[in-house]
Amino acid sequence: MNSKKNHSVGIITPQTLHFDGRVQLKSGDSLENFDVVYESYGKLNSKNTNAILICHALSGDHHAAGYHNTDDTHIGWWDNLIGPGKPIDTNRFFVICTNNVGGFQGSTGPASNNPSTNQPYGPDFPMVTVEDWVTVQSMVADRLKIDVWAAVIGGSLGGMQAMQWSIDYPSRIKHSCIIASTPKLSAQNIAFNDVARQAIRTDSEFYDGRYYEKNTVPSRGLRVARMLGHITYLSDDLMAEKFGRNLRDIENIGFNYNPEFEVESYLRYQGDRFSQSFDANTYLLMTKALDYYDPAQAHGGDLSHAMAPAVCDFLVISFTSDWRFTVERSREIVKAIHDNDLNVTYAEITATQGHDAFLLEIPDYLNVFTAYMDQVYECTGIKSEDSL
Repeated sequence: MNSKKNHSVGIITPQTLHFDGRVQLKSGDSLENFDVVYESYGKLNSKNTNAILICHALSGDHHAAGYHNTDDTHIGWWDNLIGPGKPIDTNRFFVICTNNVGGFQGSTGPASNNPSTNQPYGPDFPMVTVEDWVTVQSMVADRLKIDVWAAVIGGSLGGMQAMQWSIDYPSRIKHSCIIASTPKLSAQNIAFNDVARQAIRTDSEFYDGRYYEKNTVPSRGLRVARMLGHITYLSDDLMAEKFGRNLRDIENIGFNYNPEFEVESYLRYQGDRFSQSFDANTYLLMTKALDYYDPAQAHGGDLSHAMAPAVCDFLVISFTSDWRFTVERSREIVKAIHDNDLNVTYAEITATQGHDAFLLEIPDYLNVFTAYMDQVYECTGIKSEDSL
């Protein structure tokens, strides 16, 4: 095993929880007899007080850190932040990351068999929301006998879940860490999501979401959806620095539609890889969950009112080059927290990497995050001998 693996949480085996009961969904539908897959890192202390919940973003899943076997190159999506001595220190904390229902990596989702038909749910899988995911996560916490999370942490769509935890289960969360997120999508963001969905839904192999029965995949639509999304996750400065107008393996332009620029080749590679590893119906569901999230809507658009139930402390982090979820959106969250006289640490990180900055090892970001997690450790009264 290489040195990078030695500094990670190591080889992790995903675990599955089955729920026989029914969960009522925000849409009015319900889901019953479902599975939730999760991974855990570190050790729960004797008082069950050092548990951290990681909420994944749109294209994430439960595999947040480590590897699945000694030959695995599929490292967890947040391995640079979760592990021994890292900001989310597994020598201190017991860390859990669940795969949200509606997903496709083991938790019940559109590709799972519908018990009533013994066929994949496909488009019949009920619409799920951020609020529904938080409800299911609370059921996972109950099953694992975790009464209170030391912190709930998430970036992007995961940050929405961390925020919703503070609203729906205020007595069960000590700290909410909301990173590169927003209290609701702008019209532009909803538009990006709809274009991506249309790319999938108009693929000739989508078959109205019943492509499992046809033993096919709407790969062209998924490919375009990912290419579009990936552009929005990067900043113009980063793309200029990384690619510029550099040509790919040619000296002169060929006056054709082949990928001649490096950026074209890069986006096609990302699209191809994504189309081979992600489920199209899941992509549709999760982008809709993004669109629907707006906790202030039920309170006349007043986010401060919506966050009134919260009692925990907050960390809010934004990135200056994130034009998908801008710093202004994070400031809205901070204002709502202040309006409720709650403690909040806010950091605007100067970075050129765009929205994806929350996944990267940016020194100022790591310093702020590490300092706050030190505070989480101290404020929850965790003893080092219990957490090891």
